[in-house]
Amino acid sequence: MQTRRNFLQNAAKATLGIAVSGSILQDIASAKATELNAATLTFSQVKLPFSYAALEPNIDALTMEIHYTKHHMAYINAINEAIVAEQIAENSEEQLLANISKYSPKARNNAGGAWNHNFFWESLAEKPSQPSEKLVTMINTAFGSVDKFKEQFAAAAASRFGSGWAWLILDDSGNLKITSTPNQDNPLMDVADIKGIPILGLDVWEHAYYLHYQNKRADYIKNWWNVVNWKKVNERLA
Repeated sequence: MQTRRNFLQNAAKATLGIAVSGSILQDIASAKATELNAATLTFSQVKLPFSYAALEPNIDALTMEIHYTKHHMAYINAINEAIVAEQIAENSEEQLLANISKYSPKARNNAGGAWNHNFFWESLAEKPSQPSEKLVTMINTAFGSVDKFKEQFAAAAASRFGSGWAWLILDDSGNLKITSTPNQDNPLMDVADIKGIPILGLDVWEHAYYLHYQNKRADYIKNWWNVVNWKKVNERLA
């Protein structure tokens, strides 16, 4: 009888131990899942820093609304889907772009589209501003004058075949360069022909201008200079 009692007691203890152990393991797994979810990279859309109509007549309200709410939002949603599907574990948007060749075309196209447009919105302003003295000095050194810089930048934007972007970047040596990229690529990507840190970018996809300018990309580029947020460019340079 004593043996049976001991057996039952030991069995109860073992059952309790298994239950406690299982509970602890479950808690650990839950904590790790929470930690993983908290660490998952997620792209978000910056708040548009002006109203849709604020940049008229240079950029019309309907184009701005469609560009922001449809095109950009689609890139945001698609890259977040790709991050989950491909189990992308990069620590930041910039790190993902720097390693973009490791991932799918969906990740590449939509990470670029999400990042580029956030950068683009912040490069625009309804109130005029001017390049800083430091920026002007660097532009003069790199391109000869501000006017020559604008000519070269406009040429890069106008000559980009099909869809893409024109960029003013800081290269590894800290010098200014003009470059352009196809589709939604940018100079932060490891696939870029010319790499660097963007400080100004222009979207020359047709969705950025076609409703107002039709096929006149050169007119769009010319008028875009009127709404460049030089204050933000100066901050990026600093």
